[in-house]
Amino acid sequence: MNFHRNGIGFGRRVAGAAAVMVLSMVLSACGAGTEKWAYIHEPGEEILELKSNGKAVYKSAEYTYSRDSDHITLTDAAGKSEEHRYVMDGDRMVFYERSVYTLDESEPSDGIIGVWKQDNGWQYQFTKEGKFSEESIFFGSYLVDEAAGTIKLMYDDPIEDALLYYELDSDGKHLTIDYPWPMVAYDPGGTAEKEGGTIGP
Repeated sequence: MNFHRNGIGFGRRVAGAAAVMVLSMVLSACGAGTEKWAYIHEPGEEILELKSNGKAVYKSAEYTYSRDSDHITLTDAAGKSEEHRYVMDGDRMVFYERSVYTLDESEPSDGIIGVWKQDNGWQYQFTKEGKFSEESIFFGSYLVDEAAGTIKLMYDDPIEDALLYYELDSDGKHLTIDYPWPMVAYDPGGTAEKEGGTIGP
């Protein structure tokens, strides 16, 4: 699945909507116990499949996986692993995805304060006044808990607060962010609710 800025923005708006989608877990033909998950704003597009035999498919790539109460670890055929935080919320799952941002050294910076960018143009800006900008689309205030390694984003728009996990490299030039994405059980014919109507997959 390819995201663009508006797609990400819509996903985060839907995630904060007052109406909560409650879907039962879909069991695939591969066998009982297989979980299929989709982003809440695109329930008809499968993102993560966790099979009962220890195999997984994430964004169309195949892995083996292990799982505890807080993390899902995906390992590819070359033995490279990626760890994802997750939190169960009823029939939904909040799944954390990791991105690395590089400091824009042409702008003032101190710790996480500064402008952080990815090669695809996505960016965060954190100011010393406690304000943030996300993709230059969403704005609000933020709080940092250094001991917990978290940043709480409190949006000016009517969007649910987001709790990010972060790591700042020792050189202070790379910021790793784990962002929470609400997921629901994959539904091939699913539609995402929004104000004023629905959107298809």
